[in-house]
Amino acid sequence: MHLATENEQYLSELSEHAGNFKDTRIVEFIFLLSEQWHLDQSTRYQAVELLERFMIKQVEQIWETSRGSDKGGAQGQVSSWSSVKDQIVNTFVLRLVSCVQLASKLSLHYCRVTSDTALKFLQSLKYSYSKQELLESELAVLNTLHFHINVSTPLAYLELLLEVLGHNGCLLPAKPLHQLCVQLLDFCYLTRETIYDTLLKITIENSTPSKLQEAKFLTVKEDFMLLAVGIISTGVFILSPRRWEQVVEHLNCITGITPQSILEFSYAVLSRILGNTTP
Repeated sequence: MHLATENEQYLSELSEHAGNFKDTRIVEFIFLLSEQWHLDQSTRYQAVELLERFMIKQVEQIWETSRGSDKGGAQGQVSSWSSVKDQIVNTFVLRLVSCVQLASKLSLHYCRVTSDTALKFLQSLKYSYSKQELLESELAVLNTLHFHINVSTPLAYLELLLEVLGHNGCLLPAKPLHQLCVQLLDFCYLTRETIYDTLLKITIENSTPSKLQEAKFLTVKEDFMLLAVGIISTGVFILSPRRWEQVVEHLNCITGITPQSILEFSYAVLSRILGNTTP
């Protein structure tokens, strides 16, 4: 109930720019960096979510500041936006590393990313930041997010739902299913746009969605509960297809998400895995 309430609150306060910093290249960068630093699965998802939320707030703050100080009309706005982009680009990798650092501290205090480790990595990319600048970058993320950094990730939703399914008597291969679901979650993060594009077209029954339909669909793309339910449904369909209908029924009872919505999400994921759109 707590996760469901948290999810609903997040969706109700969603920025119109949500998802803009979950580009495949960014997610892949964070995943590979987390793997290189031997961080656990939850850390990489939390780092993605932290970076996303921080960058949106930072862009909005910089843009508002530049607009407030600009008196030069349209030409001045173009110049201001160019300045905003320069600020973002120049510090983006540093901010990304800071988000991974903060996520590691929240997840595993005994395996956190130290300043020395982070600096060594940045130096390997030809950046010459100091420890002071690294600390200031972490503080910038913390201040921008008002220190609200312990956000739930889709992995938390997924693992809790698997626990509830087991408690409710669903006889599923727990360990193999969990491993497959985590792989599917990685896959969904890395192919996010394609999967949700397919899901949108299924939902509206139209291959050319309008801008308004895409905007309204944003809450679906950011719904962690739907993502977790869809991942579990897909995992069960792959591992234990005979139990799939029973699991979908349980997931519907637990979350209130309709069987049709669960089916459509699984279809979108499987279509991307198989590389075709045949029903």
